[in-house]
Amino acid sequence: MQLFVKDLTVIDFSYLCPIRGMIGESWIVDVLLDGGLDEQNMVLDFSKVKKTIKNTIDDVADHRLLIPTACSQVRWQQQGDRVWMDFASQKGNIHLACPSQAFALIPTEVIDFESVNDFLQKALREALPDNVQDISITLRNEVLTTPYYHYSHGLRKHDGNCQRIAHGHRSPVTVFENGIAAPKWDEYWAERWHDAYLGTEEDIVPVADLQLSKQANVSDDTHYGFHYVAPQGDFQLAMPKNCCDIIPHDTTVELLADYMAVTLAAKVPESHFKVIAYEGIGKGAIAVRG
Repeated sequence: MQLFVKDLTVIDFSYLCPIRGMIGESWIVDVLLDGGLDEQNMVLDFSKVKKTIKNTIDDVADHRLLIPTACSQVRWQQQGDRVWMDFASQKGNIHLACPSQAFALIPTEVIDFESVNDFLQKALREALPDNVQDISITLRNEVLTTPYYHYSHGLRKHDGNCQRIAHGHRSPVTVFENGIAAPKWDEYWAERWHDAYLGTEEDIVPVADLQLSKQANVSDDTHYGFHYVAPQGDFQLAMPKNCCDIIPHDTTVELLADYMAVTLAAKVPESHFKVIAYEGIGKGAIAVRG
């Protein structure tokens, strides 16, 4: 007997790519369970599907930085609950020192649907009851016909997992200028924030102040240093400047929507702007300026 759940959850995360650097992503998760019926004549009660499967996926992958540990560009070491990560990409070298829960260490050369699927299935098999004989996962992108961007960030003031310094989203944006859809401004933001790290200005510190690994040979000439302490621990990141857009405030979706609207209003003072900005899939904020 098979039981399926479409759109079970969305994983919002970032991952490291040798070509593109740090990439923010949002993947939809579909699940198919195969097994015998339990004492309730069910493969698994739908409430338990969401509780067990969604919670497990959230625990191991959501709002984390996914690391392809078999990739030759990766160097990492762990002492206790702290991980030091060094990564070489064509966009520049990336260095982190964070609590271990900020990362998902995936034994693969590349982060893709297949490698993450294998990683999640292993975690789920340990969490499901014995009558569930097999589980299939489909990971997929939201189909978008309008411009979108991939961004990574961290929210030091957040009391949940958004405080992790390198997680992200794949997000569409829609801009209206004087009440009329303005796709040129959608494209502007999609290009500006393509594979971008959106850093909060108050989190910037000299790179020399960061306690990174010995392999991290970087300077303020090429990198921004970011550092903050949040409830989950001490987060440090050195990011190539060419991959960053520095925002003068927190990078919540509410403030990002307003930042976009303010920026456009400054560019075209005679116009009125409405920005619909998403944080991943199906959620976001609206800001109006001008």
